[in-house]
Amino acid sequence: MATLGGGSDGPCRPYQVTVLGASGFTGQFVVEELARVASGDEFRGSSLQWAVAGRNRQRLESVLQRAADNLGQPKLVSDVGVIICDVGDPASLAEMCKQTSLVLDCVGPYRFFGEPVVKACVENGASFIDISGEPQFLEGMQFKYDNQAADKGVYIIGSSGFDSIPADLGVLFTRDSLKGTLTAVESFVKFKSGPEGSCVHDGTWQSAIHGFSDQGNLRKLRKQVGYKPLPVVGAKLKRRGALFYSNEIKQYSIPFLGSDASVVKRTQRYLHDSLQETPVQYSAYFAVGGLFSVIQLMFAGLFFMLFAKFSFGRQLMIKYPAFFSFGLFTKEGPTQKQMEGSSFEMTFFGEGYSEGQSPEQGKPNVKICTQVTGPDAGYVTTPIAMVQAAVTFLKETSCLPNRGGVYTPGAAFSKTTLIERLNKNGIHFTVISKPEA
Repeated sequence: MATLGGGSDGPCRPYQVTVLGASGFTGQFVVEELARVASGDEFRGSSLQWAVAGRNRQRLESVLQRAADNLGQPKLVSDVGVIICDVGDPASLAEMCKQTSLVLDCVGPYRFFGEPVVKACVENGASFIDISGEPQFLEGMQFKYDNQAADKGVYIIGSSGFDSIPADLGVLFTRDSLKGTLTAVESFVKFKSGPEGSCVHDGTWQSAIHGFSDQGNLRKLRKQVGYKPLPVVGAKLKRRGALFYSNEIKQYSIPFLGSDASVVKRTQRYLHDSLQETPVQYSAYFAVGGLFSVIQLMFAGLFFMLFAKFSFGRQLMIKYPAFFSFGLFTKEGPTQKQMEGSSFEMTFFGEGYSEGQSPEQGKPNVKICTQVTGPDAGYVTTPIAMVQAAVTFLKETSCLPNRGGVYTPGAAFSKTTLIERLNKNGIHFTVISKPEA
């Protein structure tokens, strides 16, 4: 089968997609989602050739068997390839990359395990998609590998899970839904849980701990890159405080600490610099709730910052995630019922200028509100987003940027039908209100 979407100068590769880290907590759900999509209408008549990769054959086969049982696809175990490799073994990574067109990397924290995979992909002509929410890793890979990936004709696309497809494509959806010029957007995300509550696997907890403790190096990286500030078009978006009451959603809110703001800014930079599109200012916030939730958050935040500052404290937090996160993060991760009862809602409040109105003159005169909603953010939405990004990559290669390189999802997929694909698969983009025509 011919290589698709980058690396086409090499020999034919047996697999179009390989899921690396398939036996990990998130990887197992990506495998099941990919198996579901591979058996659907998208690949009817032209089957998807794919593989799973990791260190232990027995565990990989167990994941395939579980997916086969859940989906009623008994042939899955024999039809899907198994590749044995280790992130700590460059030779095995290189061998994996030579066999596939696209690697879906589910091995985190990416600050420790991501770069060897990116490097192997670039050197061996395979493209790459991850679900990282770690700005230092994402920005570092762009700084180090963008030119090399472009020379090889491969695409390295980061943050293609809940971090940060809803935010990044949500801003683009908001822009495209407004007749006129969108100049600024604020987003507010809410997480909802069912009667059994919710929790998150501790891999995300580890990423948060290391990211907080290493903020100084992220600032150094950004200084080293030396980007000029994006031009501000229209009225400047005002910064909110560290804690504030939002009249828009009627809840107390705080800045969202994930990768969304970083990713959206990189997308807007690409669209402005490469496609001469008007950049959109963006701020991301998290809805906390009422006063009792605020008090809980302040207590937990102080606790976290105190322990994350010191190596011994970080080790304790990583060893006992449930205790230090008050049960929110656990080594076991959420149960099936917890995932089924969880969902998210991300609301975008945009402002701009109507058609014929120049952003150079006067205040914004139009507003728009849109929303992205979906199931459990970590283990249902993330696999859907990652797999649909992969399908879009394979099916719409001609709509990707002209050159290979390191991209955000918004930069890579702004000219594709990814939003429409997500809408059909349970992640919904809708317009809540906009100016009358």
